Amino acid sequence: MPNIKSAKKRVLVENKKKEENKIIKTQVKTAIKNVVALVKAGDVEGAEKALPVAFSAIDSAYLKGILKK
Repeated sequence: MPNIKSAKKRVLVENKKKEENKIIKTQVKTAIKNVVALVKAGDVEGAEKALPVAFSAIDSAYLKGILKK
């Protein structure tokens, strides 16, 4: 447990960012799973609509530095 005030604040900020990153990673995984499920079900039209959403989520996470290449 940190004793210095700035170290205590860093811990709080890191925990907050970790939760935000977890939310974004979950959204990306969900978007990908939706596309895969639609493809397996044979719903081409639904998959074509869900694919740009998945790409957008992946691109957004990459630009924020949450996902790596």
